[in-house]
Amino acid sequence: MFKNAFQSGFLSVLYSVGSKPLQIWDKQVKNGHIKRLTDEDIQSCVIEIMGTNVTTNYITAPPDPHGTLGIKLPFLVMIIKNLKKYFTFEVEVLDDKYLKRRFRASNYQTMTRVRPFICCMPMRLDEGWNQIQFNLSDFTRRAYGTNYVETLRVQVHANCRIRRIYFSDRLYSEEEVPPEFKLFLPIQDTRTMEAAYMQEPPPPPINAVGA
Repeated sequence: MFKNAFQSGFLSVLYSVGSKPLQIWDKQVKNGHIKRLTDEDIQSCVIEIMGTNVTTNYITAPPDPHGTLGIKLPFLVMIIKNLKKYFTFEVEVLDDKYLKRRFRASNYQTMTRVRPFICCMPMRLDEGWNQIQFNLSDFTRRAYGTNYVETLRVQVHANCRIRRIYFSDRLYSEEEVPPEFKLFLPIQDTRTMEAAYMQEPPPPPINAVGA
């Protein structure tokens, strides 16, 4: 989808305020909903994904199950609201061995498990809005001992509210981030998703940053 596009700086794949925020996403809903509404905390439009089962309510990009995003920028950033319910997301990447690897993070998992083609990790979310920063290059190296090439797919499941999802070529300081990529106020004390873990190469639990 983006393979032949020039990629540098910031590349947005979802912005809740846009005219068609889910244009490049497919929606799957069963016993739940995916809709745009106004969040009371930021008084702005957001995408809400809710459902009784996280596995059957999600958005996925690209919409073509045989397509790929082809995004080479190694940092995935998600501005997500914690709804105090089960929540998970998944990223599929290609490494330099031409193997597809998946990373699945959830707030209901307690241990990191690395298997040949999927790494499942716990995720800690603060109350309210969070900024999740995912260093795909570092996680690929630590989990599989290979090098990150590109992101193939992103899938976000219930239950959450989304302001924006974007990729970047590096971690930017708050002053460097364009205003339209911020939530509503500068996010204080930004930390990457680095936390103590028992040993390498598996990556650490995801530690999101509250807004």
